[in-house]
Amino acid sequence: MTYPGAPRAPLTSEVMAAAALEPWRAAGPRSRRSAARRPRRREAAARGPGAEPEANEIVVLRRIREAGEDLLISDFWSSALDTINRCLTKHLEQLKAPVGSLSEALGNLHLGSSPGESAVATGSIPGDTLATGSCHWKCVCYGIGNFATCIIARIQLTFLLLFLEKCHIPRSHCRVYDPLFSPLETAVLQSLGVTVLSENEARKRNVGGEPTIFYMLHCGTALYNNLLWSNWSVEALSRLVIIGNSFRGLEERLLTRILQKNYPYVAKILKGLEELEFPQTSQYMDIFNDTSVQWFPVQKLKQLSTDTWAFRDEPDYQDCEDLEIIRNGTQEASAADLSSL
Repeated sequence: MTYPGAPRAPLTSEVMAAAALEPWRAAGPRSRRSAARRPRRREAAARGPGAEPEANEIVVLRRIREAGEDLLISDFWSSALDTINRCLTKHLEQLKAPVGSLSEALGNLHLGSSPGESAVATGSIPGDTLATGSCHWKCVCYGIGNFATCIIARIQLTFLLLFLEKCHIPRSHCRVYDPLFSPLETAVLQSLGVTVLSENEARKRNVGGEPTIFYMLHCGTALYNNLLWSNWSVEALSRLVIIGNSFRGLEERLLTRILQKNYPYVAKILKGLEELEFPQTSQYMDIFNDTSVQWFPVQKLKQLSTDTWAFRDEPDYQDCEDLEIIRNGTQEASAADLSSL
């Protein structure tokens, strides 16, 4: 028995690992308003100019779990998952996956269960290996932000973790990178089982023939342009799915000449993609706004002109005045920073 005022035992690595691997479970009956609109008292400050102070790993893991409980009982989660399901169904059919592989890979995405059910079976361990015969998806996450101190970044990370479990993508198959990660956040991600990239990738993130989902919420347009350039072929783009800013939205917001000059690969691929918008709900409006699932059908890619594919110039952002990139907080924004991704 622990008496009031008695000193607590220090947190061990075993305790933190157990907290990270504990299965997701939906919370009991509670208000359906999400954490995004109903922030807990200590997290409300993250919406203001200042962010909440970092806590220890156990506290951050608890907050991630609480965010997951709120997501699982929300209408947004079931609707967003249905959107992703429709996109991945078409994408896997394009990859000509065997019938068994297709049904097995997507069986866990069908929404026959209620939104309140857990994303994983009770007693299972997130991060386990893929089911035999299923499609071996990879996942790459860029620019998630400081989730230890920002509730918006935390909910976006939580969505990613739940999504990985629903798709049976092992967490070890998910690469995560943001130069702004603190040592605490890196430790939390490692305890959750995802692979944290310690260095920028020098533009080497090509899908390499493997179906890959890029999770890039609210990243700068230059990052999407760079990703397209790194995979500029029918073979590579047809294996790529992007969950991130709507390319159609970029087309609407930017002048055509600006889009073509500064982000030529985004401009050229607009006729070669299909896009499904994330649902818009008041619960998570400012967290997943302008977010879409985008993929590149082979038949559309092959209809693009030969000149489109012949254009392979390396992106140059020297004259781009509104450049938005992921960068090291100690360095000035530059094309060199972007080219190292």
